[in-house]
Amino acid sequence: MNSFNVSNKFEVGGSNNKVAVIAGPCVIESRELVLEVAGKLKEICSKYNIPLIFKSSYDKANRTSIESFRGPGLEKGLQILSDVKDQFKLPVTSDVHEPNQAKPASEVLDIIQIPAFLCRQTDLLIEAGKTGKVINVKKGQFLDAEGMEFVANKVSSTGNKKIMLTERGTTFGYNNLVVDMRNIPKMKSLGFPVVFDGTHSVQEPGGGATTGGNRDFVPYLTRAAISVGIDLLFLEVHPQPSKGLSDAANMIDYDMFEQLMKFLANFEYS
Repeated sequence: MNSFNVSNKFEVGGSNNKVAVIAGPCVIESRELVLEVAGKLKEICSKYNIPLIFKSSYDKANRTSIESFRGPGLEKGLQILSDVKDQFKLPVTSDVHEPNQAKPASEVLDIIQIPAFLCRQTDLLIEAGKTGKVINVKKGQFLDAEGMEFVANKVSSTGNKKIMLTERGTTFGYNNLVVDMRNIPKMKSLGFPVVFDGTHSVQEPGGGATTGGNRDFVPYLTRAAISVGIDLLFLEVHPQPSKGLSDAANMIDYDMFEQLMKFLANFEYS
């Protein structure tokens, strides 16, 4: 399996490496909120000696409704993420939606994240790959695990082999996702580290102006994914999830996050 260093802080993908965590609020609601969450997540992860990558989106370009909050935009959002890097010494990641965003985003981001809906967009994948940064591609809700080989090939065609693949649920009828845990070893067999997205996997998309979800299932799916053998865990965290401006139904609070970090730190693989 490909293994690589994230911002010269820790390695992912090796058999002896600790599971790292990607976490933060779904969208940058304000600089104050982002700095608060980053500080709290670093405190918790340091307590359990778990590597942390901070995540928050500068633009949620795929919201259901035209009236939904999208974030501060590229320039302001990247400045806030840069502040997180400077203040807390954490690697950062965010979603990139358009090919022309890849280069400016790479000047701040340690990991470029490709949203699930855009995982087959060739030009976006190629421009992201050209940056030389770690590229995390979320598996589309409409794809099987094997289909991610062709996605990864688009990124690696640039010479960039620093690729991660994320499982985040599969469309199951209308307004529902299911997680097939077989996807984790299947994607690992492609030779790339695999991330499990514990919060987007409990979404209930469609059926209204905002995406629904049920955060009560996050611990169950997350513990299952850890036992299967993931390389990284993705969780969206908010101090008051139900008041979040995006993904309010499936983000988790600090207490649930800490419970999962404790489980992760104490888990023993057989």
